Amino acid sequence: MKNILISIPAYNESENIFPLYEAITTVTEQLKNDYSFEILFINDGSTDETVSTVLKLAEKNQDISLIDLSRNYGKEIAMSAGFDYFTHDAMVTIDADLQHPPLAILEMIKLWELGYEDVYAQRNARKGESWLKKTTSKMFYRVLSKMSDVSVLPDAGDYRLLDKKVVVALNKLRETQRYTKGLYNWVGFKKIAIEFDAEPRLHGETKWNFGSLVKLAVEGITSYTTAPLKLSMFFGFIISSLAFIYMIYVLIKTMIYGADTSGFPSLMIVMLFLGGCQLISIGIIGEYLGRIFMETKQRPLYFIEDTYDCKKDKNNKS
Repeated sequence: MKNILISIPAYNESENIFPLYEAITTVTEQLKNDYSFEILFINDGSTDETVSTVLKLAEKNQDISLIDLSRNYGKEIAMSAGFDYFTHDAMVTIDADLQHPPLAILEMIKLWELGYEDVYAQRNARKGESWLKKTTSKMFYRVLSKMSDVSVLPDAGDYRLLDKKVVVALNKLRETQRYTKGLYNWVGFKKIAIEFDAEPRLHGETKWNFGSLVKLAVEGITSYTTAPLKLSMFFGFIISSLAFIYMIYVLIKTMIYGADTSGFPSLMIVMLFLGGCQLISIGIIGEYLGRIFMETKQRPLYFIEDTYDCKKDKNNKS
């Protein structure tokens, strides 16, 4: 019997814990003769009753484990905690807000048995999301795909089934500035997509406001590609060439017609434009230097407040 871990990062999702578990068990019950499932909740520093709710659920069900992180590290690090916990044959990562339909797990497992090692769910429709969020998301993936040497899968999130090979490979990548959606493609392996319609959140509000989405976009670009540095250098060459041509023009004009005291507005415009370009370039370099600085500290990705392991609990009882 093969073992499958269902990993669920959760931040202030107490209202969704019981409905999510019920939705998942309707799927796992259909496969219980061939597969053994463990459902791992990873509490990412929640300030509500997420931990106590999971523990209440664990009292009545023997397939639930919990990792309680010491603070809110963010979803990317919470998923890494699930990768570190993994000792199974395959892993399914799924969000706790019920936007990912658990029924898709059935198709994921079928494709996994056919030999695919990364079965990812691709959003066909996004219910409950604004037009602005959908549009900016498409633009981001389009820009990232053009910048990166490795292909980026649009509308493919963290809802996927990963074979043991893939999880082992991801565990070897220990950078603190993580963009896991890019790492899935970087490690490679046999991939295949399934489509699903993302449902609106069942309870609570989304944790992804505009600021956090912008931060994720910057994280994805700077962690996944060095194209902004190359673009900054290329843009600098263009500006320098134009400035040199303009300098020759001014020199020739002065030699022919003499000095002209006019042109102060155009001079200020050029100075401000070049100053802005320099500040943008310095900002891009600073963003990369900041990531180098964080990586050189070699800090652990996270710390754990407490752990409830259903396997150990069973062994103690037996």
